[in-house]
Amino acid sequence: MIKLKILGATALLLLAGQAPAALNVLSTVPEWAALAQEIGGAQVKVSSATTALQDPHRIDAKPSLIARARNADLVIATGADLEAGWLPLVLRESGNARVQPGRPGYFEAAQFVTMLEIPARIDRSAGDVHAAGNPHIHLDPRNILKVGEALAGRMAELDPANAAAYAAGLRSFAERWRQALTRWEKQAVPLRGVPVVVQHRAFPYLIAWLGMREVATLEPRPGVEPSSGQLADVVTRLKSQPAKMVIRPAYQGDAASRWIAERTGIPAVVLPFTVGGSAEAKELEGLFDDTLRRLAGALK
Repeated sequence: MIKLKILGATALLLLAGQAPAALNVLSTVPEWAALAQEIGGAQVKVSSATTALQDPHRIDAKPSLIARARNADLVIATGADLEAGWLPLVLRESGNARVQPGRPGYFEAAQFVTMLEIPARIDRSAGDVHAAGNPHIHLDPRNILKVGEALAGRMAELDPANAAAYAAGLRSFAERWRQALTRWEKQAVPLRGVPVVVQHRAFPYLIAWLGMREVATLEPRPGVEPSSGQLADVVTRLKSQPAKMVIRPAYQGDAASRWIAERTGIPAVVLPFTVGGSAEAKELEGLFDDTLRRLAGALK
């Protein structure tokens, strides 16, 4: 009887076209979860350890997260120390040998792109500085494609039976992504050379891609909240080097950028930063559509 029930359940899944996913994927951040889903389609079950409204540097290693890592076939991290404060503990406590660093089930996106802002030296007084460079690589959409190519290869390595499906998923995504890149770069022409203030150094890849100029940062050191005196110094500097807007990621509070906006008259702009950071940023393409719309809107 038990055997018949199992066969019946399997038949129903097949008839419904819902065969069990081959790869259980845990991403540290929403952007890589979205990318894995684009490539893997029905062959993967994907979840993210964080949401767009959480600071990815600082996450609690809760038992529920450890349990998800325990059951994962593939863990996708940004790397470059973005998750250094919590992911090593999660992986260690999971007891899952498949997803430990150095094993095929552990993937770091930062290994496949050119890093920006690699510091000449590291010390505690510099704040939350990453030795390998700024980890927010996903905000240059060209990096998304580079990571996607490497990720598709890793998924095929872990699940060779579905290698053709992952290759097809990558081809479909890459074709749409290149078309979107052409559209975005045309839309972004008015942003070239535009001076901006950033609340946190979360946007160097976005700024470099768009040809914008970062003229000031509100945090005196990465991850350190600015005092009112430090913000006043920024206002003074902006008198001789004006900016068009002050931008912050959706996961950060707006107190500092609002303080600057009120005293300078430049608009404060919150950017979705990752998938789910706004109602419009429901997937990767929407993330960049909405980001460009918000930046362009601040110029009007």
